[in-house]
Amino acid sequence: MGMRGPTVDFVEFHQRMLPQLMTPTRCGATAEATAGLGSLALRLSDGTAFTYERTAVGLAIRPGDATAGTIIEMDHESWQGLVEEVEAAAGLLYAGRVRCLRGNAMDFMAWESGLRALYNGRPPFDPARRSLIDRDGGALKLETIFSFTAERRTMAHFLDTTGYLFVRGVFADDEVAAFRDEADELAREARPGDKLSWWGRDARGTDLLCRVTRGSSKPRLATLPGDTRLQQLKALGDAQFVHKRGEGEGVTVIFKRPGMTEGLGDLPWHRDCGMGGHATMCPILVASIFLTAATPESGELAMLPGSHKTSFNAHDRRTDANHHAAHFRARAGDVSLHHSDTVHAAPPPTQAGRDGYRISAIVSFAHPAAHHHRGEASYNDVLHQRDDGQIEHLETRAKRL
Repeated sequence: MGMRGPTVDFVEFHQRMLPQLMTPTRCGATAEATAGLGSLALRLSDGTAFTYERTAVGLAIRPGDATAGTIIEMDHESWQGLVEEVEAAAGLLYAGRVRCLRGNAMDFMAWESGLRALYNGRPPFDPARRSLIDRDGGALKLETIFSFTAERRTMAHFLDTTGYLFVRGVFADDEVAAFRDEADELAREARPGDKLSWWGRDARGTDLLCRVTRGSSKPRLATLPGDTRLQQLKALGDAQFVHKRGEGEGVTVIFKRPGMTEGLGDLPWHRDCGMGGHATMCPILVASIFLTAATPESGELAMLPGSHKTSFNAHDRRTDANHHAAHFRARAGDVSLHHSDTVHAAPPPTQAGRDGYRISAIVSFAHPAAHHHRGEASYNDVLHQRDDGQIEHLETRAKRL
């Protein structure tokens, strides 16, 4: 499908178009997002480059890359995709569509929030500037868990304001048990390298299953996208949302295995559109159905309130995401919703070797017109780079670039 709009000239963009975008507000946001970072050069395959550098008074953009601490090379389509927010740094790194010619490839990730602020005007996450108030003008209780019968406008306001929503007791015990049985079947059937499962390893080198993306092949799990209760909850985000198959076959089951030392089972702070597609896919509403309890001991889900309307730099050591996060103790049968842009984390279980680790089923909803800008099935498909099914941590992947 190619790029969404007309071709943007790389040199003209930097010398004429970008200066017009650099309002004081946008420059201030970019400077804030890149404080403490070294200079970054973006270079096209033909050798044309521009260096982005923080200065004492803001941001300087200069032709060439001779003085850049890090040089990232890519083709023109990938660069324009960054400008249009259909590509993302992590997706380009995983796909091997960029090369690091100097410095550290992870510096590209560190600059992502600054580039989004500069190119698209998205402000950086600042917990001091969040407006997290309830419908009556008071401060929201950020770790509230709602009942399914709670007042709908209150729930919708909470979801829109924080970027997430936790709902207690949506599914009954017998339903959860049936889902668990099918999750166990999926785990037994999964094979490393099948492209429909994610794998990692423990310290002994044993393969550990983290995720299966073919949940809709099972009759009970296949009912989740159309379940009346989930349909009512997704309408809190937008009544026009429809189920989007996305990765795999439309229903994903996550196994939060303890003891992982390799792989991507333990997800750091991230956004779900972090592999690409923000401009053509978002907003996406992700529903997690908890098939076991979710606690720090079993592997919880943590959310960064209000982050869906900003850009968060997980590499910025000035902001401790854990300090500002909302943590939840979910029970089997509970459901969480979050926007794809909401920054969240899935840390490992704190009790190594425990049997009761978190298992969740995942379903996504988006606008009917949402689509992959290259016509592919899912932006997460780029993670499947190895024949053994291992999903590498981004830093491991970046080291080879």
